[in-house]
Amino acid sequence: MAKIVGGITTSHIPSIGNAMANNLQQDDYWKPLFDGYGPVKEWLEEVKPDIAIIIYNDHGLNFFLDTVPTFALGCAREYFNDDEGWGIPTLKSVEGDEEFSWHVVQKLIESEFDMTICQEMKVDHGFMVPMNLMWGDKDTWPVKGIPLAVNTVQHPLPSALRCYKLGKALKTAIESYPEDAKVVIIGTGGLSHQLQGERAGIINPDFDIETMDKIVNDPEWLTRFSNAEIMEHAGTEGIEVIMWLVMRGALTDKVKLIHKHYHAPVSNTGAGILVVENDE
Repeated sequence: MAKIVGGITTSHIPSIGNAMANNLQQDDYWKPLFDGYGPVKEWLEEVKPDIAIIIYNDHGLNFFLDTVPTFALGCAREYFNDDEGWGIPTLKSVEGDEEFSWHVVQKLIESEFDMTICQEMKVDHGFMVPMNLMWGDKDTWPVKGIPLAVNTVQHPLPSALRCYKLGKALKTAIESYPEDAKVVIIGTGGLSHQLQGERAGIINPDFDIETMDKIVNDPEWLTRFSNAEIMEHAGTEGIEVIMWLVMRGALTDKVKLIHKHYHAPVSNTGAGILVVENDE
């Protein structure tokens, strides 16, 4: 049977990928961020997941504004990174697991989540930066990757509560898979940031740190916020934090905190890292 070994949260800022491409991890600006990933890598070496489900938002590479699914799951054999127009080097493709994906999407739809099924899916920095942060020092990706895209770009967006419930359904789907597999779930994005308008550049460390604590100990706290309220506190792009709730919903109600790290600013963003394990 498949087993969820734990969950991770991470930013997916594209400039992180650029920093890695240019070996800037020990640069004074970047070191405080990258130092936070050492314990994450150590934990991954210990639990050795077979599959990583990465929850992210597409930024116009695979889905443009004319067609944006609320939730989409990759069901492909392989996922290719492509030039996003940022000048960031593309990374090697990531092997998928078609059989596992089809099982998960079947169960999610039975749970009344009308997923978009993607048998071809290009993946941008939202997916690749987390892959690179976790396993970029390996010659080959040691896990299969499954992209789960959440719309945080084109309004109307799914609510925080809806994302949390998706995580609950995802847990049921994974744990009903009959083959042995160790699965890690990675919620990406945020924390507070805004890229345009009068409040461009806003970072709210107090809200970020409280959110990280609540994600661990009281995730339903965040589900009581409307999207407008989250954006008031965290900026318009800070709404990406609802994707963390998909990860958190897929774990048990009580979790064990393995690692926590926060640093700001990182490219005008509050960047938070959590590693949690089931505790029931």
